[in-house]
Amino acid sequence: MSQTITYYLSLVSPWTYLGHERLGEIATHHGATIDYVPVSVSGIFPRTGGLPLPKRAPERQAYRLVELKRWQQVLGVPLNVEPKHFPTDDRPAARLALTAKAQGHDIAELTLAILRACWAEERDIADLATLREIANACGLDGQELLDESETQGQQRLDAACEQAIAAGCFGVPWYDVEGEPFWGQDRLALVEKKLSGEL
Repeated sequence: MSQTITYYLSLVSPWTYLGHERLGEIATHHGATIDYVPVSVSGIFPRTGGLPLPKRAPERQAYRLVELKRWQQVLGVPLNVEPKHFPTDDRPAARLALTAKAQGHDIAELTLAILRACWAEERDIADLATLREIANACGLDGQELLDESETQGQQRLDAACEQAIAAGCFGVPWYDVEGEPFWGQDRLALVEKKLSGEL
């Protein structure tokens, strides 16, 4: 029986970006299904004790950069640890992706393209024109998605954040495998063990 990974992600998170493609590879290897649920950290952190990056202690901010550089080297994923357009608002991208999902599209490629735009291509994913271009490049109708996301996207995003919090999510990426939570791309080895029945 196929297992489902409910994947809560912020489209402006470098940790989400670092683990995104590996999660897809792990799911494919184990015949699992991924339910992509874009959320906004602004809808998660205030209710779960998290702090946005600029409000964290300098020591925490400095160590974060050290870890990003390490993981970039280990994984070989193209990553600018201090991109031009970060921090930026993750809500427009989340609304766009959730709208594409609501229309029945597989958003694996779209979400990766948005993450890559921020962390490897120096593009502003809070900019609607940039989001339209990314969606179009993924074979979607970017303007149609933006138009619908303006009217229904925030409701979808609010619902996604509520779903995430109900699942215990307090940070991203968050992987829920049949009710068992895993926080962070550095837990993907444990996700794989769970899928294989070793946990």
